[in-house]
Order: sequence, then C-alpha cells, then structure tokens
Amino acid sequence: MKTKVSPAVVGAFVIGGLALLFLSLVSFGGISFLSKPPRFTVFFNESIHGLDLGSPVKLRGVRVGRVVDLNLRYEPATGRSVVAVVCEIHKDALTPVDGAGMDLGQSGALQRLVDRGLRAQLGVLGLATGLLYVELDLVNPADFPADPAARDPRYVVVPALPSAISAFQASASEILAKVKRVDFVGLAEELKALVAQTRRQVAGIDVKGLVDQWRTTGVAVEALATSPELRRTLANLDAAVAELRATVARFDAQVEPTGRELAATLAEARRSLQAFGEAAGETRRFFAGNAGVGTELGETLGRLNEAAAAVTRLADYLERNPNALLSGRPRP
Repeated sequence: MKTKVSPAVVGAFVIGGLALLFLSLVSFGGISFLSKPPRFTVFFNESIHGLDLGSPVKLRGVRVGRVVDLNLRYEPATGRSVVAVVCEIHKDALTPVDGAGMDLGQSGALQRLVDRGLRAQLGVLGLATGLLYVELDLVNPADFPADPAARDPRYVVVPALPSAISAFQASASEILAKVKRVDFVGLAEELKALVAQTRRQVAGIDVKGLVDQWRTTGVAVEALATSPELRRTLANLDAAVAELRATVARFDAQVEPTGRELAATLAEARRSLQAFGEAAGETRRFFAGNAGVGTELGETLGRLNEAAAAVTRLADYLERNPNALLSGRPRP
C-alpha cells in the first residue's frame, strides 16, 4: 500500500531549507541582502590586460572586495583614454585599533579614507598566468595628490598610483630604444680591425732575437761583475782615495808649517792627486770598454775627476802662496 505524499509537506520542507540557507549566508558568509556594499572607481592610465570582472581587490595583501565593472573612457579635449575600474569593497574591511566597528558604507566614510591617503594600483597575481588585481594601500596624500579632473558622479574616486608593471615596461622600452641605437656592425668592424692590427704587431716582434739579446746582456753583466779587472780598478780607486784623505788630514794638522815641511806636503799631495787621477782614468777606460753597463759609474768618476782637479788647483795655489794656510785667502 503506497503512502501519498502531501504537497503541503514538500512545500514546507523546501521553504524551510531555503530559510536555513539564507540564514547561513547571512550569518557565516558575510553577505547582506539589505545593504549594498560600498563601491569606488579607479581610473587607470595604463593597460589593464589581465584584470577581469571578479578580480580580487586587496588591502595590504588581504582580500577585501572584487572588481564589478570595467569600461573605457575617452577625453576628446586631451585625446587621452583611461580605463574606469569599478570596485566593490566590504563595509567592514577596516577595523580601528580600539576594536570599534568602522562601516565603510556610511556616507563620507570612504571619501575620508581617500583624503587620508587611500590609493590603488595594479598588482600581479602570478607571472605565469599574467592575471592582475587591484591593490589598495594607505600612503602620504601629500606625496601622491589626487587628480581633481578624475570624477565619477556615481561613486567615490580612489586615485591610482603607477604600477610596477608600467614602470618595468617603460624601462624595458627605454633600454630597447638605446640598444637599437647601438651600431653593432660598426663595433664589430672596429673590433675586427683591432684584432688584425694586434696580430700584425705581435707577428712583427722578433721574440727570439729579444730573448737572445737579453741572454747576451745578462752574460756580459755577469762577466763584468766577476772580472778581475773590475776588482783591481776598484782596489786602486780605494787606495787613491785613502791616500788623498791622509794628505788632507796632514794639511789640517799643520797649524804652523815651515817652508820645508810645506814643500814636502805639497809634493806628497801632488803624488796623491796623480795616483787618484790615474786610478780614475783607469776606471773610466775600463768602463768605456764595456759600453752600456757603467753609465752611472762613469758619471760618478767624472765628478771624482772634477774633485781631483779642484784639489790640484788648491795644491798649486798653496805652492805659490804657502802663507795662505795661516793668513787665509787675501781679500780682493
């Protein structure tokens, strides 16, 4: 025997289910059918490719709304076109520090946030997908003032900030323009010519001859340093210098010289100077036979010869004027 289902019972069951669904949406879903969420408009002066209806609206990374409308506006006076993006935001998206409720749906609440620095810009959800979203942020309003020409009679206008995407695209375009101006063909030709010239110069260097010349010079210097003639010449030069110093010391020691002692001293000075001159001459002749090695020593010996000539003139003067040791040089 079949039991007949009453249509009234089915209707009551359906109505009760709908009522429970409505209460659930109101209580747990945050959906209000009695009040409309506040909306605002953002005018983007850049491409919004990747931003669609339903794209999220975030505040500091927290989703607080969605995009509900997109339309393109053209300004005939300036010839500029902008994209008007209408966004919907939850009325309780912001909560003050004291915990008190803040209803953005109240009249003027959203405009006060804009006056305090609420701004919007495009963000990237993922580099792989290329999807965009609207990012809200609170900044210093003095740094990013609002555009008085951006107006919407329906909703509050939130000023737009340049996105990182547009800045990157501008930088990339500038870099590509600079790269296009580079004359790569000319640079390649100059580089090729430089390489060819360097190769010719390297090929023209007689590396083997230079090595042989350095080796010969090293052998000559080593032979000169170990030759007995150099040692004998230096020994004679040292002896002549020692003898000259002894003679000068004897001049200093004779405060009251006699004529005979003065003549003997002068004769000894002449012999010392002659020996000094012979030693210097022998040294110069030795180094003259080894060209290119004793340049600095040759200059030194020249100075020694000048000193010997000065001492010779002193000896000649003392020989003509023995009393000069006691009275000094006469005044002119």
